[in-house]
Amino acid sequence: MAEPHGGRVTSKTPGRVPGRVRGRVPRQLPARLRHVAQRLRPRSVRARATLGASTVVALALGAASFALLGMLDGNLMRNAQADAERQALATAGLAATGRLDTVLTPGRGTDFLQVIDARGHVLAASPNLLGRPALSPSRPGKPGTVRDTWKEGPARGGRRHRVVQVTTVTGEGLVTVLAGTSLREADAADDFVTGALAVGVPLLVLTVALVTWRVTGWALRPVEAIRAEVAEISDRDLHRRVPVPHSQDEIARLAVTMNSTLDRLEAAGIRQRRFIADASHELRSPITVLRTQLEVAQAHPDPALWGELVSGALEDTVRLQDLAADLLLLARLDTGEPPPDGAVDLADVAREAARSRRQDRVPVAVEIAPEAVVRGSTLWLTRLVTNLLDNAQRHADGWVGIVLRLDEATNTAVLEVRDDGPGIPAADRERVFERFTRLDDARSRDEGGTGLGLAIARDIAGRLGGSLTVEDAPTGARLVARLPLDTA
Repeated sequence: MAEPHGGRVTSKTPGRVPGRVRGRVPRQLPARLRHVAQRLRPRSVRARATLGASTVVALALGAASFALLGMLDGNLMRNAQADAERQALATAGLAATGRLDTVLTPGRGTDFLQVIDARGHVLAASPNLLGRPALSPSRPGKPGTVRDTWKEGPARGGRRHRVVQVTTVTGEGLVTVLAGTSLREADAADDFVTGALAVGVPLLVLTVALVTWRVTGWALRPVEAIRAEVAEISDRDLHRRVPVPHSQDEIARLAVTMNSTLDRLEAAGIRQRRFIADASHELRSPITVLRTQLEVAQAHPDPALWGELVSGALEDTVRLQDLAADLLLLARLDTGEPPPDGAVDLADVAREAARSRRQDRVPVAVEIAPEAVVRGSTLWLTRLVTNLLDNAQRHADGWVGIVLRLDEATNTAVLEVRDDGPGIPAADRERVFERFTRLDDARSRDEGGTGLGLAIARDIAGRLGGSLTVEDAPTGARLVARLPLDTA
């Protein structure tokens, strides 16, 4: 059974909780609305731009249309009110002086006139209101002017009228003058403008949408060409480039940036393939020699030869181990992991590296600053110094020097490693840092070089925020590493 309560019907069915039933809709409705909104939302940039421009233009034109209609209606109503008020004041003046005729002649712009006394009797009226009762039931108690709009005029049917009611004092008491002016011109103008706007605004919005659609499509055509070209580029077609439009706008800059990215990808691919080929070649040589030595030892089981064969096999094994360690370190440097960020005294690292080489074929002269704290790790910095000293000792004739000083102007630690060897030609000063690169006078693998030492040293310096370059020297080679000092 249901009982009325507050204009609604509430259920009395046992076991039903109205609050829970009604509570389902608010939880489900927003999710459905979001789902519908997501399905109706434009997917492409072209459609979103067209919808946005059309919406903005439609809102602007709608606001302008309402403002125009309001200004037009207000202006026409003020003109009609001025005519009615002028006629009402003139008639009130006649009534106050006692010169009021029974039949009143409306002036220009006035449709009807009626004069009513305080008891509601009609004292005078225009010809179209003769014999009509009082138009207004209200009886003002004091003189004044009241302005109003009547939806249905008494003399013009369903037309609106602007009516001015002027109350004045006469010898027989208060007298009210009603003067009305038809708003047919204002209504006609409103209808005409409303019809014109109802047709013109949609056409204009449609035109804006069409123009925006075409212009956006024309503007995004280079983007689609770039997308199509990139979609066709595979790992074997990195030499291809996207077309660059001649507009010199954001899209042209995007195409230039995309081509620069493809240049880097192509260079990285070439570098990777070259690295793999060089690594395979470098690994093949010691493995081949090691296999040959083992085959010789197996074919000639002479104990007198085993010492020499085992010694050679051990050298090749060490060479393979060093090469594998270098490749592993390069792989770690290429991963892009954050570099170590500890405080390390580079002076201690350099002194320890030089101290361990006192018995080497080429001694190391030391000139090291008391302290040079940089950011990094002891392992990386030791590898940097060791690789530079190994390279210098491998090519030096009889002297190697290591110098560590502080450059206060640039707030860097400057590490120099020099030797008195043949030096590095100016044309090869960048090539020596490429992986597996050996100059013509140092291509012998018997000297122990893998062609990765300087490449690893430069990668370490770069990862620690520094640099490694080959600079001018009176004799031999001079490699200079610059690392930022620890400001903390």
